[in-house]
Amino acid sequence: MDFGFKLSPSSAVNLDTVDRRRYDRLVQLEPDALTCIGCGSCSATCTAAPWSGMSVRKVILGLQRGRDDEVDAMLSRCMLCGKCTMVCPRGINTRHLILTLCRLDKNGEAVR
Repeated sequence: MDFGFKLSPSSAVNLDTVDRRRYDRLVQLEPDALTCIGCGSCSATCTAAPWSGMSVRKVILGLQRGRDDEVDAMLSRCMLCGKCTMVCPRGINTRHLILTLCRLDKNGEAVR
């Protein structure tokens, strides 16, 4: 019998199998990544966020969940204007964090 809907695939993440090397290396280089509280101030002030989907908190969460492809897509859309740095209540230099992350490959090794 067809009821007109179907179940969505699970979005559960098995954190025991996630490759967190890139996130761990980022935390080594930029300890401020640990102080992010995920408040969304960075996303709210970003001029391009409604069109680009860029969000520093989504980047950090994506790294913690091992979703490197999504993270790379968001990073490529960042214009590095620095507005997010000015409004961060924790004083995180998000611009520097993004630049550092762009220099790391999926294994956490420096590319440049």
